[in-house]
Amino acid sequence: MPIGKASSPNRGGDTTFMELKKIFSFREQDDEALPFMDHLGDLRLMIIRMALTLVVSMVGAFFFRGMLATIVQRPLISVDPVRADSLQSLGVADSMTISLELSFYAGLIISFPILLIFLAQFLFPALKPAERKILLPVAAFGMALFITGILFAYFVVLPGTLDFFFKDAKSMHWTPTWTVREYYSFTTQFLIAFGVAFEMPMVVLALVKIGLLNAEKLRKARSVAIITIFTVAAFITPSPDLVTYLLMGGPMVVLYEFCIILAKWVQPSTPVATE
Repeated sequence: MPIGKASSPNRGGDTTFMELKKIFSFREQDDEALPFMDHLGDLRLMIIRMALTLVVSMVGAFFFRGMLATIVQRPLISVDPVRADSLQSLGVADSMTISLELSFYAGLIISFPILLIFLAQFLFPALKPAERKILLPVAAFGMALFITGILFAYFVVLPGTLDFFFKDAKSMHWTPTWTVREYYSFTTQFLIAFGVAFEMPMVVLALVKIGLLNAEKLRKARSVAIITIFTVAAFITPSPDLVTYLLMGGPMVVLYEFCIILAKWVQPSTPVATE
């Protein structure tokens, strides 16, 4: 047998390596315009990159599921350590189901900056140079707002909310017996709701950049916006108590005032005609 064929068993590995290298390679920002089918190929590669990155992050987070569980339980522990020990698991697969849910959320947060890079790399060829410069800073700003909302809820709002519900159940002469599934579901929805609520400046920024809003319109609509904010807060707040409702609506009003300042800074030089 010829000597050159001795390396044939490695060709499969080399092919796999080249495919992975192609998946995670980056296009130059100044690439020429491509046909429609080539854009579909780029979209496919972006989706594959995102999926692989998210799966790897989830798998990595799964190995720290004990730490993640402790982090989610900490607001309850800070209120009363005994209550955290009294959480009951009623489902046979609760430990695995909740671990997978926690791994998904943790993996999504960990990999989010990388996912933004993949998305930006896909969008770069279609953007103007000025738009390319602000894309990543805007994405980073949105990520920072989302994390800020989660941290605000985690350290400020959630412990008081849990304490309120516990004492409210006791005032009804009930024994508050919470299951791990209900607790983790409530806590994750609670944190995500605050994170989404803190994204309001990003929505306003987008509307200002396309010319649908400006600082003057935002000032005139302040009273209507405040009513809308507290109406939306009533729907997205996972708990019906007044304290949590105000703690979500209040920061959103502050963010609205910040949006007015932000709109004045980023709005186009030509003012938008007001009605």
